[in-house]
Amino acid sequence: MPSRTGRRLAVVTGGTAGVGRATVREFAARGYDVAVLARGRAGLDGTVRDVAELGGEALGIPVDVADHVAVGEAAERVERELGEIDVWVNAAFAGSLAFFRETSPEEYERITAVTYLGQVNGARAALEHMRPRDRGVIVNVGSAMAYRSIPLQSAYCGAKHAVKGFTESVISELIHERSNVRICMIQLPGLNTPQFNWNLNRMPRHPMPVPPVFQPELPARGIVFLAEHPRRNMWVGLSTALTIWGARLAPRLVDLYLGRTGVGSQQTEEDDPRWEPNLFQPSDADTDRGAHGPFDRRAHDRDPVLWMSLRRRRLVCGFAAAAALGAAAVGARVCGRATSGSST
Repeated sequence: MPSRTGRRLAVVTGGTAGVGRATVREFAARGYDVAVLARGRAGLDGTVRDVAELGGEALGIPVDVADHVAVGEAAERVERELGEIDVWVNAAFAGSLAFFRETSPEEYERITAVTYLGQVNGARAALEHMRPRDRGVIVNVGSAMAYRSIPLQSAYCGAKHAVKGFTESVISELIHERSNVRICMIQLPGLNTPQFNWNLNRMPRHPMPVPPVFQPELPARGIVFLAEHPRRNMWVGLSTALTIWGARLAPRLVDLYLGRTGVGSQQTEEDDPRWEPNLFQPSDADTDRGAHGPFDRRAHDRDPVLWMSLRRRRLVCGFAAAAALGAAAVGARVCGRATSGSST
């Protein structure tokens, strides 16, 4: 059953900025109604306006995703006011740029609660509505750092590893139940989002994503594609693919490389504005921050890995057809030679 407007309905946590904001816009452009769960009032208001301008109906709910009761109540409100949830995207997170020894237990627990338990809470709320209907898609937003951790982000990396482990467990449980509900993952590279202005920072210079940097609209396209063509996992960014394969093939070499370059590569000398950290309070309570961060000049808006992933079925069929034609040609050549040889 569609939403009350007849369109499909998506919920996006952390949908007021960065990847979440770009994803909300992508859903709305594709004809979805969207509910947004986040903390900042200005960000929520701006995101609702985005959806309305694209012809959809939106609901902005102020929610801290670390609060499982609040997330469950938000899901009930979405179903009551907009209709049945078709897609749930867990994009909310919190982060820092600090050595482990300089991160307090309270800060560490908060990053873990938002980045990991926020996805657990979102998936739980979504499944409570999707499982009885035996349909729906959940997309958990991961990172290359779910496979290979980097310095200065131990809490975030640990949380993303946990998201991967949690998601894989639920995937197998849904298979056991023969459920038609799908839960997917998407693994992201360094992105040009506002997080680098509002992450907790204890380094002397301004934070930046590990190059190469990509625009948030790229993973947004991947997330909406997964909502409509669910699969277990998707990678965005050539750097994501290289990071994951490097961690599998030469982990000690990657340790040494990151130990020597990973701290400096996450800082810039540029004099970009720095806002108050959003770890415990939202940074978009009074000002809508949007999807992009301060690195537009460095960010790529194309990615061959995503391009191939979105066309995987066609590429596989094309390769299979080419292989079959090649095999047929070789077989014809061999048969021709055999026939020629037997006639002499």
